[in-house]
Amino acid sequence: MQKKPACYDVVAVLQDVQDQGVKAGWVGTVVDVLDEDLFLVEFADARGRTLLLPTLSGNTLLVLDALHAELTPV
Repeated sequence: MQKKPACYDVVAVLQDVQDQGVKAGWVGTVVDVLDEDLFLVEFADARGRTLLLPTLSGNTLLVLDALHAELTPV
């Protein structure tokens, strides 16, 4: 079962959201939970400057959980 996004979760976009200008694979941070299934997600550059701040539905997001990720040694 997929975890529901919460504030400050790092999330990946699962599919393009053309009306918001968001591409599948982008990684951002949830900065606000607007409704049960509506999230404000910040996408930033390497310097931390906000590039885009779209409102996205939960079914387009995957919570990235670093504590439980299975890492493969190189």
